[in-house]
Amino acid sequence: MKLNIAFSDFCQIVNGRTASSDHSGYVQAVSTDTRSIIPTQSLVFFALHGPFRNGHAFVSEAYAKGCRLFVIDEQFPLENYPEARFVYVTDTMLALQSLARFHRSRFTYPVVAITGSAGKTTVKEWLYHLLTPRMRVVRSPKSFNSQLGVALSLLNLTNEADIALIEAGISQPGEMDQLVEMIQPTHGIFTSFGQAHAENFSVQAAHLHEKMKCFQSAAMTFYPWTMQFSSQEEKSINGVKVRSEELTQWLSILPWQDQASLTNAALAIQAARFFLKDDAVISDRVSSLPQLALRMETFEGINGTTIINDTYNLDLDGLKVSLEYQLRVGKGKKRIVIIGIDEQYTDRIPQIKEIVSEFSPDQLHILADQTFDVQSIKDAAVLIKGTRKAGLSPLAQRFRLKKHKTYVEINLSAIRHNLSVFKQLLPEGTHLLAMVKAQSYGSGVEKVAQFLAGQGISYLGVAYADEGVELRQQGIETPIMVMNAEQEGFEDCIRYKLEPAIYSLNQLDDFIKELITQGIQQFPIHLKIETGMKRLGFEPEELQQVIETIQAQPEVRIKSIYSHLADADNRRDKRYTHLQIERFTSACDRLTAQLDYPVIRHLLNSEGISNYTHFAFDMVRIGIGMYGLNSHPQVAKKLQPVFSWHSSVSQLKGLKKGDSVGYGRNFIAGQEKRIAIIPVGYADGFRRSLSNGKGGVFIQGVFCPTVGRVCMDMIMVDIGALTVHEGDPVEIIGSNQPIHRFAASMDTIPYEVMTSISKRVHRVYTDD
Repeated sequence: MKLNIAFSDFCQIVNGRTASSDHSGYVQAVSTDTRSIIPTQSLVFFALHGPFRNGHAFVSEAYAKGCRLFVIDEQFPLENYPEARFVYVTDTMLALQSLARFHRSRFTYPVVAITGSAGKTTVKEWLYHLLTPRMRVVRSPKSFNSQLGVALSLLNLTNEADIALIEAGISQPGEMDQLVEMIQPTHGIFTSFGQAHAENFSVQAAHLHEKMKCFQSAAMTFYPWTMQFSSQEEKSINGVKVRSEELTQWLSILPWQDQASLTNAALAIQAARFFLKDDAVISDRVSSLPQLALRMETFEGINGTTIINDTYNLDLDGLKVSLEYQLRVGKGKKRIVIIGIDEQYTDRIPQIKEIVSEFSPDQLHILADQTFDVQSIKDAAVLIKGTRKAGLSPLAQRFRLKKHKTYVEINLSAIRHNLSVFKQLLPEGTHLLAMVKAQSYGSGVEKVAQFLAGQGISYLGVAYADEGVELRQQGIETPIMVMNAEQEGFEDCIRYKLEPAIYSLNQLDDFIKELITQGIQQFPIHLKIETGMKRLGFEPEELQQVIETIQAQPEVRIKSIYSHLADADNRRDKRYTHLQIERFTSACDRLTAQLDYPVIRHLLNSEGISNYTHFAFDMVRIGIGMYGLNSHPQVAKKLQPVFSWHSSVSQLKGLKKGDSVGYGRNFIAGQEKRIAIIPVGYADGFRRSLSNGKGGVFIQGVFCPTVGRVCMDMIMVDIGALTVHEGDPVEIIGSNQPIHRFAASMDTIPYEVMTSISKRVHRVYTDD
């Protein structure tokens, strides 16, 4: 950021006044967060008012870090800051936005505003990827699309750019006016229109109108075929509908074929065609569209280090954001930056060094390969960033603190593939609800839910409210359905916008009472119908009372009606399932006949999808099927395994005839043999029932049965004639021992295996 604004002009731009007689110097950069301040005489600190913190409370910290220019809207004891200059304004946020508006007006190249209920960041990043071979692009960092984020994004505009891509997000009426004044868009992309923040608008039309304000001065606005506008609405934004059938040659080579990815890619491709006017360049770039990193991975590393693994790409805007993040998380530690480059980035080394030097790290290492002594780094915050081709991800893993040699690997690309397999079975337009209860079947709810949200899943399903709260706290905005909504969790459901499943009249009454207490109306609920599972749900004779209660109580609104199949995997005798389907259809007809608005109907689980596709209704619920498990042989053949479990050999021992192994001495060696000790036990989920050869692991592709009893933290296995060394890899679940076979040896099902693996077992996520 190099604003190059004279101080006297700066005061006029922000409509501020200063008591200082010194009007010399220039303003070059802006900070709103003391954690990322880099000392410089030309930095101005805006003391903003946040929901929980007042930026004026951090003026002293900013001053201590070397900042000498402040924009404030509260009085300050000037004598405490003898070297500082204060600019007083009416509102610090409005002043910052005025500065952004002025800076934007200095540039004449295209500025593309990107807004919508979903897909803004994806479209922006993919358009950036398509344009960069030929154009110099400045864009919003990460998902900076709020009132503050847009202002900061615009302040990064530079004369060296050819085009700017700016995200704009709103949550309240009236917000778009301020954003449009700042962005002054020449072109627009409207990604989607959905329910995000819809509760803050009186009607859907008002919500749509607010978003469309973004494009009313644009010369052209791209929008997808999934959105429908009247001719007047289309004309008001100079709309250009992007049609998938016109882009088949590009969309067909995408690595993802879910609807959300196709829509986002189509928008990016069509916009790139307009600005580049070179289809050959676009064709070359489409196949390499990156999978977007939702966040930087931060983990505890060896020797007291904090590792920031951001090996997604090496764009220079992203580098600045990563360096700012390092400043925030690395407080009190040395800061070390490791940059990985490939041959295409060698000419950018001077520019990389210049950007990094602005943040004054303790060390900078630029690597062309993974050669680096990780043990030499101690008590530091280490940022590892580089191109995918530079391959620094293994280097980041070498920094990881190895607390437990045993780990579970989750293949996210296999989940994506499996979702696609099930999606292809369904009628077009059927929505997916992905179940992520029980820590997403033991795979780690945060990472998997974040991933699923990026795949265009319509809903996430959890068992209890606290699971939903955890997802919301991780920033997941996808609608969440709580299957077992208890009275103790009603307050959390309301606070975190979690949609409860209602299955009894008493529960419905209790939830309405809570909504009345909080003064909330039209809160979405999901009605569970009892059709034969005999767990939770309304009986047929209760339905009329249910609908009468809901019609009389404006506090609730039915979002969906659903039930659960008890025997969906039984393909030999489908009579009971068809009976459940009939009961469910009858209940839906009775309820919807008395409603004046549409509701979602869903009945099928993973097994139901493969066996009863014609009864998909409006939405289906997918759970274990995502992980590559299904009883239908034709479907199972197409699925990919997601879940694998690994460890390594801790020690080797030789046994003599008569030696005993483990607790109780219930194994006595009948002859000499060698055993390996593996650091996994029943505390990890390797059940004690697998003792004495009932279970085992694979080493070098050979089955090694357990010897003696399974201990809490380790097992002993017979390695036969294998030549094994300490540290050799061990497969517990994988290609040699699939999860269904491992589950069978435990006399259980894969569900229980996955959900029983301890949290102390590290989860590793891979994506090809």
